[in-house]
Amino acid sequence: MLKVFLVEDEVVVREGIKNNVDWKGRGYEFCGEASDGELAFSMITKLKPDIVITDIRMPFMDGLALSKLIRENLPETEIIILTGYGEFEYAKEGIRIGVAEYLLKPISGQELLEHVDKLAEKIREKRRDALLREQYQKEMAEKTQTDQSRFLKELVSGEHDAAKLLELAAQQGISLFAPWYNILLVKSTSNHQSREAFSGTMVTIEEFYARLAQDERLLIFDRNLEGKALLIKADSEEQVRELEKEYIRRLEEVFTQYPYVSYFGGIGKPVSRLNELPSCFESATRAFAYRYLTDENKFLDCLKIGAITAAGQEELSIHDLDTKQFSRSRLEEFLKLGSREEATFFVEGFFKDLGDHAIQSGMFRQYLVMDAYFGVADFVAGIDPAQRDKVETIDPGAPALSDSEQAMAYITRILEFAVGIREESATNRYRDVVRQVEDYIRENYADEDLSLNLIASHVNFSPNHLSTIFSQQTGQTLIKYLTDIRLGHARELLRGSSKKSSEISLEVGYKDPHYFSYLFKKTTGVTPTQYRENRQEEAGKC
Repeated sequence: MLKVFLVEDEVVVREGIKNNVDWKGRGYEFCGEASDGELAFSMITKLKPDIVITDIRMPFMDGLALSKLIRENLPETEIIILTGYGEFEYAKEGIRIGVAEYLLKPISGQELLEHVDKLAEKIREKRRDALLREQYQKEMAEKTQTDQSRFLKELVSGEHDAAKLLELAAQQGISLFAPWYNILLVKSTSNHQSREAFSGTMVTIEEFYARLAQDERLLIFDRNLEGKALLIKADSEEQVRELEKEYIRRLEEVFTQYPYVSYFGGIGKPVSRLNELPSCFESATRAFAYRYLTDENKFLDCLKIGAITAAGQEELSIHDLDTKQFSRSRLEEFLKLGSREEATFFVEGFFKDLGDHAIQSGMFRQYLVMDAYFGVADFVAGIDPAQRDKVETIDPGAPALSDSEQAMAYITRILEFAVGIREESATNRYRDVVRQVEDYIRENYADEDLSLNLIASHVNFSPNHLSTIFSQQTGQTLIKYLTDIRLGHARELLRGSSKKSSEISLEVGYKDPHYFSYLFKKTTGVTPTQYRENRQEEAGKC
C-alpha cells in the first residue's frame, strides 16, 4: 500500500483532503499531515511516504523549498504541488526541481485521486522496472564472472601486447592502465563439516570481496576453485607495496573472524609494464604453490621465499627428516588439488625446504624419486587402473638420480602426468554431469522454480562448482543456457500459436510476464509482440 503525506496551511482544505477522500478504499495509506514545510520535512524523513501533496505558498517554509529538500534526501518520493492561478514562475521552478504534478486549486477530491492514481502507477512501474533490472543483473552476474576469468587468462598469457590488452579491457569495461602493477593470489576454504556454516561464511567473504572491488586501484578476478586474483594498480612501486599491506590487512581481518576458514596468499613481484604481467603472475603463482609446503593462514611474498628457505637450511640434518612428512603427505595433497602449471614451483619449493644437506645425498635423492614415483603410480591407479602402466614408461633411471636438478625435473614430469590424468578424468566425469544438466533443463525449463541451486542439487554439486564446470565445458554460463532454452521455446510459440504473451511467459517458466517481456527484449532487441508482428510480416511476403 503506497503512503501519502499532505502539507497544507489552510486547515479547511487540509481537513477536506484528509477526510473527504477515501484513501484506504482506493488502496492508499494516509500516513501524515503538516501545516508548513518546516514541520513536514522532519516527519517526511521519518515516515518516508511514496507521495507528498503540498501547497506551494505556506509560512516558514514554502512548497518549493520543501520539494527541493525531499528531492535531495528522498529521491524516490514523488511530489504533487497544489497552487492557485497566476503563479507560472513557481510552476517553472517546480518543473526544474522535479515535481511530478502541478495542480491548480480549487480541486475536487475525485480529480485529485485521479492524478494520485496516475502517479501511483508510475511509481509501481518504476519499481517493477528496478526489480526486473536487478533480477536480470543477478542472472547475468554469472556471465560477467566467466568473462572476467577469461580476461585474466588473456592478461597473463603473454600472447598480447599492451595495446591489445587495453582493447580487451575496454570490452570488459575495465580500466587497466597504471604506472605499476602487482598480483596477489588468495584462496580461502572452510574446514567446517556443516554446509550451512560453510555457506554462511563464504557468502560473507564474497560480500567483502564485492565491497573491496569498489576500490578503483584494485581489480578482482574469480579463479573459480583456485580462489581470487587481485590485480593492484598504483602510481609507484612504493605505493604498490603500501596497497599490498593494506589489502592483506583487510583480508586477514575478515578471514580471522571465522574460525573454520583457512586461507593462503601468494604475492607477486611488482612490474611497471602491462606486458610484464605474465612474469608478475608467475612469481605470484610460485609463492602461491607454497600452500602445499608451509603452514596455512599466511600471505607469502615471492621475494622472501629464498630467505625463508635459507634460514631453515642451517639446522637441517638428513637424520632429523621425517620422510613421510616431507614427501608422501604433501605430494598426495598436491596430486589432489594442484595444477600442472604449479608443478614446477611445487617441486622447486619442496626441494628448497629440504635444504642442500639433504638433496646432496644420492641415497636421499633416490628415496625421494622412488617415493614420488610410487605415490604417483598409486594415485593414477586410483583414478584409472589402466593408466598405471603409462607411469611405468616414465622410467626413474640413473639420470633422474644424478643430481638435484635431474631429480626435480623427473618428479615435475611425473606430477604433470598425474595431474593431467586427474584433469582428463574430471573432464570426462564433468562432461557426463553437463549432459545430465542439459537434459534436466530441457525437461524442466517450464518450471518457474528452476534455478542454479535446484539444478545443482539434482546432480549433487555445489552451485558455484556446477557453474564453473558448466562454463568450462560448454563455453557459456548455465543461466544463459537456461534462458536460451526458455526463449527459444517462447519464439516457437510466438511464431506458431495465437497464445498471449502472458500465457507463453508461464509456459516457458516465467511467472512474471513483465520480466519475461523485459528479458525477451533485452535478449532479442524487440518485445514479444513486435517479434510476432515481424514474423507475420515476413510470412506474408513469402
